[in-house]
Amino acid sequence: MSLETVTERMAAGDGGVSWILSVTVAAVLALAAATLFHLWMQTRRYVQLGNLIPGPVAYPLIGNANMLLGKTHNQIMEKAMELSYVYGTVARGWLGYHLVVFLTEPADVEIILNSYVHLEKSSEYRFFKPWLGDGLLISSGDKWKSHRKLIAPAFHQNVLKTFIDVFNDNSLAVVRRMSKEVGHVFDCHDYMSEVTVDILLETAMGSTRTGENKAGFEYAMAVMRMCDILHKRQLKIHLRLDPLFNLTGVKKEQERLLHIIHSLTRKVVREKKQLYARQLAEGRLPSPSLTEVIGKQEKPVEGGGVAHISQGSLLRDDLDDNDENDIGEKRRLAFLDLMIETAHNGANISDEEIKEEVDTIMFEGHDTTAAGSSFVLCLLGIHQHVQERVYAELRQIFGDSPRPATFGDTLEMKYLERVIFETLRMFPPVPMIARKLNEDVQLASKGYTVPAGTTVVIGTYKIHRRADLYPHPDTFNPDNFLPERTQHRHYYSYIPFSAGPRSCVGRKYAMLKLKVLLSTVLRHYRVVSHLTEKDFKLQADIILKRTDGFQIQLEPRA
Repeated sequence: MSLETVTERMAAGDGGVSWILSVTVAAVLALAAATLFHLWMQTRRYVQLGNLIPGPVAYPLIGNANMLLGKTHNQIMEKAMELSYVYGTVARGWLGYHLVVFLTEPADVEIILNSYVHLEKSSEYRFFKPWLGDGLLISSGDKWKSHRKLIAPAFHQNVLKTFIDVFNDNSLAVVRRMSKEVGHVFDCHDYMSEVTVDILLETAMGSTRTGENKAGFEYAMAVMRMCDILHKRQLKIHLRLDPLFNLTGVKKEQERLLHIIHSLTRKVVREKKQLYARQLAEGRLPSPSLTEVIGKQEKPVEGGGVAHISQGSLLRDDLDDNDENDIGEKRRLAFLDLMIETAHNGANISDEEIKEEVDTIMFEGHDTTAAGSSFVLCLLGIHQHVQERVYAELRQIFGDSPRPATFGDTLEMKYLERVIFETLRMFPPVPMIARKLNEDVQLASKGYTVPAGTTVVIGTYKIHRRADLYPHPDTFNPDNFLPERTQHRHYYSYIPFSAGPRSCVGRKYAMLKLKVLLSTVLRHYRVVSHLTEKDFKLQADIILKRTDGFQIQLEPRA
């Protein structure tokens, strides 16, 4: 071997050693920097207060994020329930160095939900912004306050009564569509999802149902698929990060779907405004106006008082102060029409903001009601004795008549109402509520101080399953909502529609729709299921669903 060859090999070897040394030094420096950063973070008041709250061991840099890796939807749900039994009603977790505190004590929940300080939704709600903009779901501050005040009249009980015909027509339509499933096991959520979108197209936008309108059908499909994308972004870590999400095919699909959704909404808003302007110029505005509908004098019900969509106190809050109660009006209203009318009368709301609020109503009113009605049908299929009591109540109201339901009929559906309430207790469509703390909060139950900047997650699902609030909490029992059982229960122990200033503005709309839809289905079919609640595989998402599908069978009523 020549001297030259030996020199070259030594040089090459030196290069390899140099590269390894450089990498080693960089790794040591990075580890030292990470260690110093971690130690510095442990000295911060925010972290120290968080570490006083019980929770699983957190690792440097990642916190407890490792607990989500490789888990399916139902595994995450099961793990969350398991940890709730270990750490109690106040627990914490770390996502990196961001503190997340889980609350399941009603007294603590009241401090958060009843506050006008902690109205801001958590950062996870940013995923909704491309679709909903600054609509009521995710807006905050003065804009949220002014828009809620503007939108609340659109959910006035007198307005909701005008939707009864829409609810009846679409409920009968889905009954006819489901006839082909008689004798087969099928997923009822597909049908409940479609009928819910159909109802929303008519009541939110004044559009025709999907089967009569190709654009409406495409819109409905886009709404359902956008909900799926939002679910994925909540669960999959790489989709939660905007830079990575923007590189995926999911982002391109989202843009395609949003183009469909926003194009139709803007088109309908534009056409409705043009129609309103033309009618105004011609002096033939629709009658009665929103103001006239809301101002209709109330008519006492038998025994005194006034009629409410829910006979219990569970849906009553600030909006009830505005409700007047009378028979439904002949004019068929839509939320979009009402907002246009309100804007004309001087309200400070732009066309784009109207679009955002209509999109918000379409999102919030779709997935929640579809899941809620599907769970009701599954539970009634399991608990035949409960279903027979519901059917007996409906027979007492309707007899042998095939007539559609009236608003007055829904007031008599007291047992069905308890069935719905109990279903929403066991399987709340929104299983958790997340808020960002703008100030430190002293909890009522344990004395912990939760620092400003924390994400607080309120575990609705867990609260509804507390044995000290609901005896035998895993047993389906509509009598949990007999008046004598609810009157001594903490108000924040039952929050399927949230509670406080940011409670769901559409909860009475949802209850009225559920009563009409479910009563119509049950008058035509007996529901059968060969499963039990223990067989349900629950999906931990924005909306509580079943990964195994909502499987039922139908038998025609004689």
